[in-house]
Amino acid sequence: MKSFMGMELSELGVGTYLGEPDERTSEGYQRVMLSSVEYGINVVDTAIVYRYMRSERDTGKVLKKVGRERFIVSTKGGYVPYDLDSGLSFRDYLYENFLKTSLLKPEEISQGHSLSVDFIRWCLRKSLENMETDYVDIYFLHNPEEQLLTLDRRTFRDRIRACFEYLEDEARKGRIKYYGLATWNGFRVGPTEKQYLDLYELFKVAEEVGGEEHRFRFIQLPYNLGMTEAFTLKNQKVGEKELSTLEACRELGLYVYTSASILQGRVVGRVAKALKDRLGVDSDVLASLQFVLSTPGVGTALVGMSKLEHLQENARILNMPRLDLQGFLALFE
Repeated sequence: MKSFMGMELSELGVGTYLGEPDERTSEGYQRVMLSSVEYGINVVDTAIVYRYMRSERDTGKVLKKVGRERFIVSTKGGYVPYDLDSGLSFRDYLYENFLKTSLLKPEEISQGHSLSVDFIRWCLRKSLENMETDYVDIYFLHNPEEQLLTLDRRTFRDRIRACFEYLEDEARKGRIKYYGLATWNGFRVGPTEKQYLDLYELFKVAEEVGGEEHRFRFIQLPYNLGMTEAFTLKNQKVGEKELSTLEACRELGLYVYTSASILQGRVVGRVAKALKDRLGVDSDVLASLQFVLSTPGVGTALVGMSKLEHLQENARILNMPRLDLQGFLALFE
């Protein structure tokens, strides 16, 4: 377990992104979440758009069975969602819920994504309804860097600031405990790239709106054997220090969730035996998890799991010692 801001978070977390929006997949996710408690796993990550809201509803069913306090739950808002159970086509759902009501204006949508405060408010409330809970532990703005494909940086900062102000208010009301950014490209590219996110600047925005006790405390980013930028790319600056994103998170006191921790299963059959030996594991999946969890600055590795056999295999990593810093750094030599 990792201690952070008064919470105890498991090293492994259940991700709910992958899979069809069908009953079979839902049953699988629910079984995994229920069984994960036996392995000491208490982190579940979802999003309003995952499996057209089915993943949030699956999470809610499990929370009802085991008790809300058994899990640290994160969800996300940003992409325009569709409710498969609404009985409407996507076009009609979009019109009835967002355009007809003027909740979203066309100029506020970019790449099927919005940072409109009214829209994020709608998403959070819908997520709470889907999960039948009064609060989420962490609320992520989902891939905010999508907005940088069409917005200038000043407008982007203004929209982020407005969202942070809103999320600070929700934290005061108890509907969220903390908030953060769940990203894909933003922290994996250099400062000259269009979708680059400046972590220190975002942190200062949180301080401006929330003071020293602000609730911007979590970052989610992809990290695995094939995507190492969070550790290897010195693309952040805190004061005069040039740092990797993971180093910057440690400097600023932010907790990191890694997504795509096993590259969505694509590591299978691709990890050399010599590397597995150095990592002290006997499978490709465990090699990826050992690499991720041995990385300085990583808090929790999220893994999509809708099958019990995957949970059983992945949970083996929880009983294995991590590489020490010297052993980890030697992997890059």
